[in-house]
Amino acid sequence: MTKLACFGAGRIGQIHAVNAAQHPDLDLVCLVDPIAGPQREQLAARTGATLVEAEDVFADDSIGGIIIASSTDSHAGLLLSAAETGKAVFCEKPISLDFALTAEVAQQVEAAGIPCMLGFQRRYDRSFRALKDRIASGAPGRLEQVVMFSRDPAPPPRSYVETSGGMFRDSSIHDVDMARHLLEEDIARVYATGACLISDEIGAAGDIDTLMITLTTTSGRMAQIVACRRGPMGYDQRLEALCANEVLTVGNQPQSTLSISDPQGCRAAPPENYFLERFAQAYRDEMQAFAALLRDGTPPLAGIRDGLEAQRLVEAAVQSAQSGQAIEFSPDWTPKAKG
Repeated sequence: MTKLACFGAGRIGQIHAVNAAQHPDLDLVCLVDPIAGPQREQLAARTGATLVEAEDVFADDSIGGIIIASSTDSHAGLLLSAAETGKAVFCEKPISLDFALTAEVAQQVEAAGIPCMLGFQRRYDRSFRALKDRIASGAPGRLEQVVMFSRDPAPPPRSYVETSGGMFRDSSIHDVDMARHLLEEDIARVYATGACLISDEIGAAGDIDTLMITLTTTSGRMAQIVACRRGPMGYDQRLEALCANEVLTVGNQPQSTLSISDPQGCRAAPPENYFLERFAQAYRDEMQAFAALLRDGTPPLAGIRDGLEAQRLVEAAVQSAQSGQAIEFSPDWTPKAKG
């Protein structure tokens, strides 16, 4: 059984901490969160973890791994501390909102050789995994196009937007990661466009609420990402993969399978409320994968290099949207320096 510490007691920290505490191969012993309050205290009580400071975790050689579910601006420093002290890491995306720092952290983590898993939970969703496995079987024929729809039920508050890094980096990083995961081929071109169409508050914060991204691979295959901060039907997560012989589709996950039919027509339950509910199973399977990584070295579906590559793609999308031009992408592409 591996002793763990969890950084962060917010909404995603609660999910990961509880899943770790309930896993038979993991022992969540510490919880770190600088914000005092009932949320932190209740999570500690629920999981049996002790509230400590960050330095206590890295000074304790008995703690074999950490979960980074704290604010984005803390991820890079915690990853570097883990690399220095030899602790395994399960880190939520992104590594950092600063690409140069992201690249530096990835290099340090790889050089240290610590086990490291990135929190791209969609890779662990059973429907997406079934689609991926079906493509890998060869039965559908060559994958040619991927179209993804990713819409939140309602726009986030301005306070969140101002620290999120923007819609591309905060939200669409999941979509570009899934595109990479499915296409399994280098991206040659990135074109993106975005606008603020539904929320004046988001516009005032300098961000967008509606976007499209087109990724083209070196052989000409395509992925289209359609995203919005508001979905009129609720949390909308759909994917279609066009293959030579089959079209593979992942639909929304309903709150209930009940449907009601009467003379006026048929009514079905709406999609799950938001990502915490929609991907609850995926989060549990992520923790199972982290346990397997710690126990016997089983590689996770997403590692530190995947975090870096997804970040590079969203940085290219940001530059494309700002310039109005497609970005010619390559394995050594880096975003233009600010200033």
